[in-house]
Amino acid sequence: MTPRSPAGPTAPAAVLLAALAGAAFAGTRSAPAQPAPPCVETPPPLQVPPPLQVPPPLRVPPPLRLPPPPQWPLPELPRAPEEPGQPREGQEGKDVIWLPTPEALVERMLAMAQVGPRDVVYDLGSGDGRVVIAAARRGARAVGVEFNPELVAFSEKRARIEGVAGRARFVRGDIFETDFSEATVVTLYLLPSLNLRLRPTLLGLRPGTRVVSHAFAMEDWTPDEVSRAGGRTARLWIVPASVDGPWHLDLRDGPSFDLTLVQRFQRLEGVVALGGAEASLREPALRGDAVRFGFVDAGGTGYELAGTVSGNRMTGGYEAAGTSGEWTAVRP
Repeated sequence: MTPRSPAGPTAPAAVLLAALAGAAFAGTRSAPAQPAPPCVETPPPLQVPPPLQVPPPLRVPPPLRLPPPPQWPLPELPRAPEEPGQPREGQEGKDVIWLPTPEALVERMLAMAQVGPRDVVYDLGSGDGRVVIAAARRGARAVGVEFNPELVAFSEKRARIEGVAGRARFVRGDIFETDFSEATVVTLYLLPSLNLRLRPTLLGLRPGTRVVSHAFAMEDWTPDEVSRAGGRTARLWIVPASVDGPWHLDLRDGPSFDLTLVQRFQRLEGVVALGGAEASLREPALRGDAVRFGFVDAGGTGYELAGTVSGNRMTGGYEAAGTSGEWTAVRP
């Protein structure tokens, strides 16, 4: 019988253990290394907003305490004292109601007419006298024609207060029956129909008389000037001389000609006879009693004439081809 070794196991057991250890070692070297799992970052804690601050409830004001409604009828407010006879806007008159002309337009009307100390001003329908008094302040002799006797008295009082009573006069009368032929300036604020009724009388005044109307025109009689002031309109006419019809023209130390003038108020046209020819006048003009025109005779000489009308006679001076002289024209 073979005896056991005291140093360890028997040979078969040792061989088995060695084989197992080798296998474990070989398996360990051949297996690939596994990667480490990634690190997971922890998010920061959530920031919780502070709680909302709720405003206190609105304080509703108490309702307005309105005064009680007025008791009708209301008591009348005191009126400014009026002078005796002072006109009221819209006051009825004989032919028109009374409406005042603004002071700014009064001054413009008198300026348009170039009123001065040598003038005689008639205001037809003078109302409270403001135009007459303003004309008197400019040194003119002024007359107001008014149908209402209370307005006449009121205007006379105002003229005394203004210190112009010596140059301002007021008469009670009908404008269609009053003689104002001495006037160099006529002012009016009448309806168009009344202006037309007055137009023949106005055209019969001395040539050069100025007529100024607040607001209203005179149909086809075109004004010589239109102005605005104080939000209102004023129109000026200059009464033209009467020159319509045939005239015989004599140039001193020169030839004679026959003229025919055609007039429509201050608008002027005309022709001159030149033997077997006839020529129209060049730039004919009529302003009051001042007349001007030109023409070219049969020989080609040009004439420029300017003069003054006095009834059935015109006189003045002329220029032609570098010479000058005087001329006279009469109605045949």
